[in-house]
Amino acid sequence: MAYLVGAGPGRADLITLRGAELIKSADCLIVDKLANPALLEMARQDAEILHVPKRIGPGSYTQDQINRILVEKALAGKRVVRLKGGDPCIFGRCTEEAALLNEAGVDFEIVPGITAAIAAAEYTGIMLTDRRYSSQVAFITGREAEGKEDRNIDWGVLAHFPGTLVFYMGIGTLPTISEQLMAHGRSADTPVALVANATLPTQKVVRAPLSQIVETCGREQIGPPALIIVGPAAQGEAGLNWFMRKPLFGRTVVATRDAAGNAEMARKIVLRGGNPVEFTTMVLQPLTNRNEFLQILTELAGYDWVIFTSPNGVDIFFEAIGAFGKDARVFASVRLATLGTKTAERLAQYGIKADFVPTVFTGRDLGLQLLSYANLKDKKVLLLRSELASDELVEVLRQGEAQVRDVSLYTAVLQEGKATALEEQIQQGRIHWLTFASPSAVRGFFQQVRLSVVHASTVKVASIGPVTSRELIPLGGRIDLEAAEHTVDGLLDAIESAERG
Repeated sequence: MAYLVGAGPGRADLITLRGAELIKSADCLIVDKLANPALLEMARQDAEILHVPKRIGPGSYTQDQINRILVEKALAGKRVVRLKGGDPCIFGRCTEEAALLNEAGVDFEIVPGITAAIAAAEYTGIMLTDRRYSSQVAFITGREAEGKEDRNIDWGVLAHFPGTLVFYMGIGTLPTISEQLMAHGRSADTPVALVANATLPTQKVVRAPLSQIVETCGREQIGPPALIIVGPAAQGEAGLNWFMRKPLFGRTVVATRDAAGNAEMARKIVLRGGNPVEFTTMVLQPLTNRNEFLQILTELAGYDWVIFTSPNGVDIFFEAIGAFGKDARVFASVRLATLGTKTAERLAQYGIKADFVPTVFTGRDLGLQLLSYANLKDKKVLLLRSELASDELVEVLRQGEAQVRDVSLYTAVLQEGKATALEEQIQQGRIHWLTFASPSAVRGFFQQVRLSVVHASTVKVASIGPVTSRELIPLGGRIDLEAAEHTVDGLLDAIESAERG
């Protein structure tokens, strides 16, 4: 079975529910260059993923080669997803692929996707149709098939078309498009807009009259993928350009957590209109194979309180006890506290509601508030957290005469990122914010990136809270911003506020 799936216009979360469902179940994915790589995170780990870019150059594929691969994989009994940018049938060569599958006796399904023209317009405040000025819209290819003798583009009709024209794949032929439209009677003053990287944080819009659009695009260095919109609609309305007005739009924000944490933070940055750069500083290493952890599993019922200080700790704990056939019932007689709402939410995913969550998210505050909430004198308290956590929480609880046992569930080990490339971006002024969500991230980052590069740049440094900030100070790292709420969301809220001024 083969599925010809529209990947949507750019952002991964703009794919259809049906498309996402098929990616998750595919044995083999055959992927266009314009399909967002983030979509492949949904694929099964054992899925075969074949990238088939059609741009000219090394590693590119012809349409005939792609057709053969598609048919061969399907005939081999695989569940094949052909992932195509935008909608599979709007200038997507879907007809050829479907026809060959049909000839080969392969069942197929076509899954529509949001085509680029619709998304580019709606992410820029350009309304392709509006009863005031455009009751019609035409989609035109800017690049017809090579060797084609009969041209299907009627420039005379398009020049006098009383609506909006949208040219796909037209950057390379923009001079021809503008010349032909004007030669056939289109006014040189006709508004034109080019939208590049539509729906992505790198989206760019260039506007100019038809007679000046080639020069303007050359000056602005616009490259594919981009759409050309011609007509009154191209003027757009500033008040409707909701996406490019987001506080983080045009801002590049570096996440410096572990790979999973970076991916989660990157999604949050994209939702706020920012451009994330994931720079992995560490990998989390479970310590649940130690005798100490195995011992406390047999003693959990003897504790009065158990405290988790991070979502990572919750996940690692439950993964470890799952290997022994145990579940949330190990906490049947224990009260639980968490450091912050995010840790409490993660605990809830395993069927447990935290008995206490502090209103301020530092270890010291957790300890002080828990002591105010419950009498911990001579109570047995178990901390399940990172090996690298500070001693503040332990000290506060012991001052309250609690019997504290501190057990390490995991540690952070240095993970090398692409430091040279990041340093170059910082030096070129292309990075606007460096974010740090833990002391471990600070250490891992500056073991790879030179402090002098950061100091000599215009990049701003944002810390998630005082514990992380204290790690920055001895390193000589400046702190431009510290989040009031010590969570990733709080950190991004603070950056948004700073960008608003």
